[in-house]
Amino acid sequence: MSDPLPESADREEVMARHRKEKKELQCKIQSMKKMKVDKKKKKEIQEEIANLELEIEQRHAEELNRLNLSGPPEPAETAIEAPAAENGEDGNEESKQETRLSKAQRRRDKKAQDNREREEQIKQEAALLQKSSPRVLEDNRINALLLKRGMLSHAVPADGDCLYTAINHQLVQRGIGSYSVPELRRITADYIEANRDTLICYMSHPDTGDMLTEEEFDKYCRQVRATKAWGGEIEIKALSTSLKCPIEVIQAEGPSTVHGVEGEGEERKLVLTYHRHMYRLGEHYNSTKPIPVHSTDED
Repeated sequence: MSDPLPESADREEVMARHRKEKKELQCKIQSMKKMKVDKKKKKEIQEEIANLELEIEQRHAEELNRLNLSGPPEPAETAIEAPAAENGEDGNEESKQETRLSKAQRRRDKKAQDNREREEQIKQEAALLQKSSPRVLEDNRINALLLKRGMLSHAVPADGDCLYTAINHQLVQRGIGSYSVPELRRITADYIEANRDTLICYMSHPDTGDMLTEEEFDKYCRQVRATKAWGGEIEIKALSTSLKCPIEVIQAEGPSTVHGVEGEGEERKLVLTYHRHMYRLGEHYNSTKPIPVHSTDED
């Protein structure tokens, strides 16, 4: 929400600023539309554009509404501050001023009412958009799948380390052990490097789609080991095998996937959730936890 407008705020200055902000937003939107991206990213950009347009419309409506309700009187009001005259000519002038005031007041009241109605409409549209957004629909589906298993989602930060943080949460919860993010990244990179000949066939350049060269493969391993590079299926396979823990990934669409070595028991299975729409920057992993059991006092 924007900061309160000062009492001395000038209507023309506010309107000029609104026009400038809308013009700047349109320039930004045009730049976003011209970006060469795949269909998935294009859809995310369209959602972001809709949110930006909705936000600025709502903010402008709020500012105009507060300006009409609490702003200083317009010059037309000051015209009637003079004492009433006793002669007929002055009386006629006073009557004209009152008529002008009445019309001006009606215009202001109508404009304030229009702004309030517009603001309410914007709020309703925003609430409807939020309920039907891909993120909300995805969360609802994942939560329903977890509830059937007696589980809840456990959120982890979206900082590039979400996969490793989620896996460590699972390891601690299962009583298997505790690892820092750098330790898990080192384990992952070591496994990928040791299985170069097997894994490189499944790894491709994100821009060209071509299989990685030897140099690109080495760079990939360095990024896994020492940066905030996001982890995916390759990293899950590496950790599952290295830790000897099956890793199940639950997602909104399609069946869950399980990575791991056959023969490992359910007591070592780690369960994560995969989110495509939780954040605009990209995919995200969360951990899970059992639904708490509340004991009842039978005494």
